[in-house]
Amino acid sequence: MLAAAPDAPLPPVPAPLSRRTKLAYGMGDLGAAVVTTITGFFLTAFLLDVVGLRPGLVGVIFLISQLWDALIDPPIGLLTDRTRSRWGRKRPWLLWGALPFGVAYVLHWVVPPLGQTGLFVYYLLVSLLLRTAYSAVNIPYAALAADLTQDYNERTRLTTYRFSFSIFGGLLAAIGHPILVGLGGENAALGNVISAAFWGVFIVLTVLAAFRWTYEPPVTAAVSNEKRDGLYTQIRQCFQNRPFLLVTGIYLFSWLALLLIQNNLLLYVRYWANAEDAFPTILVTFQVSAILFLSVWSRLSVRLGKREVYVLGVGLWVATIVALFFIPQGMLTPYYAVAFFGGAGAAVAYLIPWSMLPDVVEYDTIQTGQRREGLFYGMFVLMQQAGLSLGLAGSSFALEAAGYLTPSAGQAITQPPAVLTTLRVLVSLAPAVILLCSIPLALRYPLTRERFTEIQRQARERQGN
Repeated sequence: MLAAAPDAPLPPVPAPLSRRTKLAYGMGDLGAAVVTTITGFFLTAFLLDVVGLRPGLVGVIFLISQLWDALIDPPIGLLTDRTRSRWGRKRPWLLWGALPFGVAYVLHWVVPPLGQTGLFVYYLLVSLLLRTAYSAVNIPYAALAADLTQDYNERTRLTTYRFSFSIFGGLLAAIGHPILVGLGGENAALGNVISAAFWGVFIVLTVLAAFRWTYEPPVTAAVSNEKRDGLYTQIRQCFQNRPFLLVTGIYLFSWLALLLIQNNLLLYVRYWANAEDAFPTILVTFQVSAILFLSVWSRLSVRLGKREVYVLGVGLWVATIVALFFIPQGMLTPYYAVAFFGGAGAAVAYLIPWSMLPDVVEYDTIQTGQRREGLFYGMFVLMQQAGLSLGLAGSSFALEAAGYLTPSAGQAITQPPAVLTTLRVLVSLAPAVILLCSIPLALRYPLTRERFTEIQRQARERQGN
């Protein structure tokens, strides 16, 4: 049974956040959204068809990167909890990490004149650098949400602002990246460098803007220097938190499904639908729908509850993506309907797990008396990066096994039937099964609005507050 420790410190009575605060916080996710969108939708095709790496080598790069993430994300989260500066604990990381983040992203899209082994080593090292910079910025940024408000529904609204900006940033990237790549003409490698340079500057500026116009409440900026347990002990305590385990599972399954679709959709449209020119429009339809439905799901979650809304959204999403397996080759029109309803369902993967996580952090504070949102968010970003790596690696290995043919520069190619079938499975049936696995976890999530409010009330009564 969930209950509060009798001597645990409690958050102050929550006050509504100003629109300015919500906008400033939401702006901070633009850079990460650009990186996630472009790497998610375009990186696999870039490494296979522009760089010319074998699918197996691409898969190894992503697997090693995932292991690296497993090593660095929790320590980064713990370090942000222990940071002391005149700007607070989280915001300094945005200042220090902005430039490395942008530079690492640019390097990921440069094609050096090397052979297969040299290219493999180069992209492995750059991938490790990008993952490190991403975590150093994104973990402390995301953890700010737990400090900005302690209100159950206000956190959902704050998350809605964040991911409205996030999906809007993804929309800009989805539209802008192909246009910028096209400036390179027939030289796809040059076009990708042009695009990367533009987005690298964009990443640095938006992260610095978030540093400038966000704030940390006094309770966070002036946190006490009490002695804390070591990293291993705190990680073990995280995994003893049942709500955290359930939210982590929900997020891992939903994000892995989303990234499987993202990573392979361009190849699916290129080789199965034979409609690569329509891909930007399909992608824009998906992103616009996701933005619109973030507000719909947010309002419904206030009325119905977070877990109920998640189940509704996932049900719509599963029904939509299964259709991708059965659309005949070369038919274009159905993809716009799939993109619209798929974006509507996918919006819950952005909104609900991230709005649940601050409640889990607050519950941990009430239980233990420790403020360690950085560690929790570090573990959560680990799940995001693990999903990205598993999705990229798994799909790359599957394409290698199916006999994927790597085209030469400017060469039109027809993939074998086994590759076409693999692509259809990777964007439809496989993510549908993964999403269905997340529903039982959502139904067991215990921190409903009523239960969370009751835990806070009992703790205040025990303290005579």
